[in-house]
This record gives sequence, structure tokens and C-alpha cells, in this order.
Amino acid sequence: MDEEAPLPDRMRRQLDTLAAMATDLAGQFSLEPLLERILAHTMELLGGDSGSICTVDEVAGTYRKEVDLGVGCQSGRTFPLDEGVTGEVVRRRSPVIFTEYADIPGGHIPAPERDLLHGVIGVPIRWNGSIIGSCVVFSRDPGRRFTADDAALLELFGTHAAIAITNARLHALAAERARDTAIMAERERMVRDVHDTVGRGLAAVLLHLDDAERRLEPDAGARSAVAGARASAHAALTDTRRTVLGLGPALLDGNSLGEAIALELAWVESTAALATRLVVIGEPTPLDPDAARQLFRITQESLTNVIEHARARSVRVGLVYGSDSTVALIEDDGCGFDPSAAHGSPGGLGLHGLVARARHLGGSLLVDSTPGWGTRIRAEIPSAPADPIDRARSRWRVLVVHDSPVVRAGLVRMLALAEPDIQVVGEIADSTQVVDAYELLRPHVVLTHLRMPHIDGVRLTSYLRAADPVAATVLLVDSVSDDGVREAAQAGAVGFVKHDVDAAGLARAVVAAARGDSLMTVELFSSSAGVGDAGGEHLTAREREVRALVEQGLPYKQIASALDISVKTVEKHVGAILRKTGAPNRRALARR
Repeated sequence: MDEEAPLPDRMRRQLDTLAAMATDLAGQFSLEPLLERILAHTMELLGGDSGSICTVDEVAGTYRKEVDLGVGCQSGRTFPLDEGVTGEVVRRRSPVIFTEYADIPGGHIPAPERDLLHGVIGVPIRWNGSIIGSCVVFSRDPGRRFTADDAALLELFGTHAAIAITNARLHALAAERARDTAIMAERERMVRDVHDTVGRGLAAVLLHLDDAERRLEPDAGARSAVAGARASAHAALTDTRRTVLGLGPALLDGNSLGEAIALELAWVESTAALATRLVVIGEPTPLDPDAARQLFRITQESLTNVIEHARARSVRVGLVYGSDSTVALIEDDGCGFDPSAAHGSPGGLGLHGLVARARHLGGSLLVDSTPGWGTRIRAEIPSAPADPIDRARSRWRVLVVHDSPVVRAGLVRMLALAEPDIQVVGEIADSTQVVDAYELLRPHVVLTHLRMPHIDGVRLTSYLRAADPVAATVLLVDSVSDDGVREAAQAGAVGFVKHDVDAAGLARAVVAAARGDSLMTVELFSSSAGVGDAGGEHLTAREREVRALVEQGLPYKQIASALDISVKTVEKHVGAILRKTGAPNRRALARR
């Protein structure tokens, strides 16, 4: 019997390599190291000096370099599909071979490495008939000419890469589902907690209200007030449970945005005896659920502000449906306010929350108000939802620093419940590690206590500002009379909250700091405000701007253009200035 002929060395290497890759693929789900091993094996067998494996998103028209060996490190970068070897592979939907790297349209390798590369081969990575990536090998040997056999072998390696990519995606999906299951379990526990605490508390309130109603004399007004309080308690319990479950506003269930706002206006009429009106312009179209929720919340919070602060007689809400965006307008005839003065006031926290809701979806929010002339809020949200990746990147990243694990956990929980757009990227107990963590994580805000051991909030703020001039620090303080508050503000701290602040106040202060504003919570602001303007007749910041332009003799239209406000708003400001200064008319004001 003849002896079996020995295998050629190259074929033996191929079989050994394929066996090694099969072992790698078994149970391995970490994509980057696995692709690196596949690419290294590929380069070895093909005699290549460098290479890359990319994932392709044909819908988005981009590809991402997952691993890049032997050339300028570009791993993790994303490029358009009309560039590079991968672009050619996708365009031809077949293997590509180049004699010289210089022949590749839109190559990304910079000089002088570009001049050292010669032969290039690239193949598509396919799964279920679709191209999900590419595998590319480069040679520095001027005499190396890749062939069709090389392409067939490289496509075999591409099949292994496809298995690795798909396995990694399936593993990530399974992990995400596991996280979702854990989140749902936590939410169920929270619902039970809400039922046992808030639910019982509200139930007790309702019992007292029932008892009060029975004891009341037949006074229609008093009974109506008690009935309104009972309805509010029921609504608070329902909305609290829905928030814990991660659901949207109850009024949006089964209703369009316009119908939900109409129901909210009916509640406003019954609660505050305000005249309300809803105007819908354009053809109502179904909105992205997140856009509908945010527009409704903006409208709801604006109406709550009208009830609590405006002292208005009427309020009007307008919905304008356009081809590219939807606009909500909320107008009241109340007392108005000065938006520039509200920038650092307690009320300003609520305004910044409204702005943040709109900007989260790529929209905008404008506030036009004049003392004595009412308020107009205009929120515009794009019709098309933002890309999920862009939304994730738009979240405000927060680093929580406190020596007590219980306090850290409480702060994280409060931020998560109060504002879903806040992402806690790290928790640190030792303040000496904060600067290093900041350099690594690059959070928008560092939240810590003024009186931390080792390095207090004042020094920590100064260290962070030295490392990054725009670093934003929000400090928890036990007392507004603490001398450290003034010192921290001088060091560059941009926010202060009392240690007993509620979740909403904490989230608003953090969001304000992330957006570059210097704000305090209502409690701390009230404690430190000091004596206000006793006369109440001083001009606001906007009124001083208008007055300065009036004194230059500019007409209303030019003033409006210079300040980017409407002519009607200029007229309101001038009227307020005349009233406060006692000037009989605009000409007399200009002479002054």
C-alpha cells in the first residue's frame, strides 16, 4: 500500500490556520480581538504586511474600521462608502484586486506609508445575501501580485469574519435583553415601593378629603375645591406609577397629541378657572412617540407655570403641523416676566428644563415675555426622529463623587428617575482620583459634596478647572452660610444644591451646569437671595438695552432687528420704560 503523499507546506498552514480559527469562533463573543486574530491569520497566509476588517452599513452609506493592523491606526473610525477599498468592494459587490495602492480611489492611508504599499486585495463579508463588511490585505512587496485563488481564500476568511460579527451581534442582543429583563424586574420592585409609600400616602390624603367633604357645609365652592384636590391626587398617583414603568403621559394613551392637549386644557379650565383655546393648523400627522411625548410635556409644564405664576385670565395653545417639524405655541395674558432676569433665578431652572427637552430631539424653544404683557413660548420639534446613536451621544454625562456608597447610590437613583437624558458615567469614593477619572471619562458635570474628605469641593473644583477650563462642578452643601460656598464659586463651581434637595431640583441643576449655566436650586436660591429690589421700578436688563437704543433715536423696527425680537415686543418694553421712568413719551425719553 502506497504511503500517503505529504501535504504541501502552504496547504498545511491553511488547514492549521482554519482549525485555529474554528477554535477561536467556538464560544468567543468579544468582536475586536477575534477579528484581530482572523486578520492576522489572513495576512500570514496571503503574505500580506498589513490589512483591515470593516463593518458596512449600506443604509447609512458608511463603513467602520473595526481592526487595522500594520498600517496607520484607524480602528474605530467611520468613512463614507464611496471611499477606499471597502467602497470599491461594495460598489462592485465582488472581490477587488489592485496592483498598486495608488490606484485606489479615496484611499485613507497617509503618506509616507502610502508610498510603501503595492498590491491590494479586498473581498466582501456576506451574511444572508447582504454585505455586512469587508476584509482587505495590503502588501509592501513590489513583486506581489494577488490572484483569483488568493481572493477565494480571502473570501473563506471573510466567512469566518461574518460568523464572528454575527455571533458578537447576537451576543450583544442577548446581553441587552438580559439588561432589559433586569430593568423590568427593578421597575416592578419600584412599583411595589411606590404602591407601599406614595400610594398609601395619597390614599390617606384621599380619605381625609372624603372626610372633609362630608363635614363641609353646603358650600359649592368649597366642595368643588375638595373635588379638584381629589382629582389631582388620583392623577398624581397614576402618573407616578406610569413614570416608574417607563411609560409616557397617560393622556397620550389612545389619543393624538392634539386630543391629549385638549384634555389638558380642560383640566386647566376646571383647576384655575382660566379661559382656554386650542388652535390646530395644518394636517395632523402621526409623530414619533418621543417627539409627541416631549411636545406634550413642554405644553404641560408651560400650562402648569401659567397656573402657578402668570395670574392670567386666558391661555391659548396652538399646534402647527409642517412637513419637516411640528410647533407648539403656548400664550397667556398674565403678568409676564423678564427672561434675561430669570436666567439665574429659580424660575430659570424650569425654563432651562423646557429648552433641554426640545434640544434633546434636535429642536428649539423660544420664550418671549414682557412684564405686564404676558408670555409666549414656541417649541419646535423635527418630524423625523433623531438617530438613536446621536441621541445617546446627546445625553449629559455625570461623574458622581461621594465617600458614602449609600449617598452615591441615592444620587444616581434620583438622577435616573428625574431625567432620562442624564447618564452617570462613573461613581468615585476617593476625591483624590477625580481628576484622573475626569481625564478618562470626560463627563459634562462632576457632582460632589462641598465637604469631602482629603480634597474638599473648593480645591477639587480648582483642580478640575486647571485641567479643563470648562469643567463644570455642582456641589452639594449642608448650609448656605458655609464659607466654602463663596470660595467654591470663586474657584469656578457652576452649581450648588442643598443636601436635602429633591430629585427634580437636583436634575435641573445638573442639566443647567451641563449646558454651561450657573444655577442654584430653589431652596438654596431662596436662602441666599438676600434683600430684593424694594422699589420694584428699576429697569430689567432687556429694558435697559431697549432704552439705550431708544436714546440713540433708532426706530422700533431697527431696535427689534438689533435685539432679535419682534416690533410688538419693543413697543411693550418702551411702554414699561416710560411707566417706570415717568417720561411722558418716547421723545422725552430720548432727550433724557
